[in-house]
Amino acid sequence: MTERYSRQRLFAGIGADGQARLAGKSALVVGCGALGCTLAEMLVRAGVGQVRLVDRDFVEWSNLNRQVLFDETDARERRPKARAAEARLRAINSAITVEGIIADVTPDTVESLVVTADVVLDGTDNFETRYLLNDACVKHGKPWIYGAAVGSQGATMTILPGETPCLRCVFDEPPDAATTPTCETAGIILPVIQTIAAAQIVEALKLLTGQAALCRRDFWQVDVWTNRQARLPLPAERRRADCPCCGQRRFAFLTAERASFTAVLCGRQAVQVSPGRDRSAAPDFVALAARLVAIGDARHNADVLRFAADGLDATLFRDGRAIIKGTSSPDQARAFYAKYFGL
Repeated sequence: MTERYSRQRLFAGIGADGQARLAGKSALVVGCGALGCTLAEMLVRAGVGQVRLVDRDFVEWSNLNRQVLFDETDARERRPKARAAEARLRAINSAITVEGIIADVTPDTVESLVVTADVVLDGTDNFETRYLLNDACVKHGKPWIYGAAVGSQGATMTILPGETPCLRCVFDEPPDAATTPTCETAGIILPVIQTIAAAQIVEALKLLTGQAALCRRDFWQVDVWTNRQARLPLPAERRRADCPCCGQRRFAFLTAERASFTAVLCGRQAVQVSPGRDRSAAPDFVALAARLVAIGDARHNADVLRFAADGLDATLFRDGRAIIKGTSSPDQARAFYAKYFGL
């Protein structure tokens, strides 16, 4: 075990002191998709003392070309990504603490997730969550590292609250979802994931070893297929006094009021339906499956209940969320949820 980090300790930028610092630090990875899997594995292999993963989804066959922590058994059994990733990471490094959290990142949950982390890494696939992270991290003074990839293109930037521009300094509002490419429309290849994740982890290691001054101060874009790169410098002077988030400290994305909501998921024909804030009890999978089995295919385990009917296939989680496959219509997904789950 003493040899595990020997080559990393030999690197002058980390050394024995840096390795000891990593052991006492905590990182939060938001999203266990392609980026999140790679980020989490690198953190665990580097010896970061506590790695927490949060994800709302389950493993599917289409994930296996790029989500490196999962295998065919995970896809066959539709294991929650956070649970499957946690098991794999613990097998890689049993000397650290790994926690997988099966949950959606919402205005209700995001602050409790980021507040204990020394660094937050973006492994998400949507701008709504990134703006939530930006608000929460700026509010609580937590550094976070933006990352995005689609097709063969990726981008990353490091946000140090109080020192660098935040996400809203650079992009004031989330782009219209209809104008941005997704995995479903543009596909994705693993090399761009590895490239962006590597850039994010280098920044995380600098932060966790007390070397924030070495962090990049730019928005970096790369296309691994065409070999093109672009860099937008983001010095401290680019911080906007009129920025709603870091300038005026109005955290609009943290105060979004919603009774329930839906989200069309990247990369496949599926919609997530989430319950309202007033739901407190976890669904009774045993009773629900007994009622639904007369209508369609219903089965469950400790983490999820699976149900197929009306040409749709649903996975219901313990927190009441459901991912409805076979439609991209939020209205159809909500109707299915209300008809069969009614939670």
